[in-house]
Amino acid sequence: MPFFDLPAEELVAFRPERHEPSDFGSFWAQTLEEARRHERAPELTPHPLPLPLVEVHEVAFTGFGGDRIGALYLRPRGTSDPPELPAVVHYLGYGDGTGSPLDWLAWPAAGFALLVMDTRGQGARARRRGRTGDPGGSGSPHVEGFLTKGILDPLDYYYRRVFADAVRAVEVVRALPGVDPGRVAVQGTSQGGGIALAAAALAEGVAAAMVDVPFLCHPRRAIEVTDTRPYAELLEFARTRHEDVERAFATLAYVDGMTMAAHATAPALFSVGLMDDVCPPSTVYAAYNHYAGPKELEVYPFNRHEGGGVRHEERQLQWLRTRFSP
Repeated sequence: MPFFDLPAEELVAFRPERHEPSDFGSFWAQTLEEARRHERAPELTPHPLPLPLVEVHEVAFTGFGGDRIGALYLRPRGTSDPPELPAVVHYLGYGDGTGSPLDWLAWPAAGFALLVMDTRGQGARARRRGRTGDPGGSGSPHVEGFLTKGILDPLDYYYRRVFADAVRAVEVVRALPGVDPGRVAVQGTSQGGGIALAAAALAEGVAAAMVDVPFLCHPRRAIEVTDTRPYAELLEFARTRHEDVERAFATLAYVDGMTMAAHATAPALFSVGLMDDVCPPSTVYAAYNHYAGPKELEVYPFNRHEGGGVRHEERQLQWLRTRFSP
């Protein structure tokens, strides 16, 4: 797709007004308190795949509502008394699942521990399968997918549960033996980028954030400039439920990446593709320009939703190694 969003010089300065709910802080504090109320120790089960240089476990930890959330945990295989390693918590793109450990060897090969969190209810339509359902939600009408699931009530909204799971994942990783709790980063692309942004804003102890072509940033702007899924789900909802549009946007205000960015202070590396019609560049800049902490942005002018691809992954490894060097 050719350039379709704001000109580059306008994107750099694009900082739209945020509409933060007056109870944003208490809403998330109560949500996380509710999630922790059901806390049980995480279960780590050795993965049967023979990888002599990488230690792999399947993990089940307690997320929102006491639901058990699946994850993969990988770390370089070491001695019986392993050193405390820096860790990355990775959040997945829309519809994706944790899949196989073979998909996640880059960070352990670079000397990091890695937790890859399932996104509840997802992992049935993409290349990698998931293993975590979503028991929550009232079942109110929504467009097929996840973006409008429970969207008429912030307390029932799907991403309230997902963001609470994401915070719990950070808390679990920071408490694992052999992880340095002062060197934990969050990372994700697309939906995962939006979740990473939320984790950076809501979780204690996040020391760095890598936010790639993030979803859920300035959703009102998104459906004004793209009709590509997943935002098409919100657009279809707006087309058929006129009376509920503003109520839906009032719910989205609690998860909007612009507001999450304004509450995040860890050093962050963002990326954007200027031809991205899935997460339009103006929505990425909207979050980036509101980000409260030290920040850098890698711009890929001729790329779509793939962003910088492997080139950007190499950039992330270098960036995080610099910040987490002993």
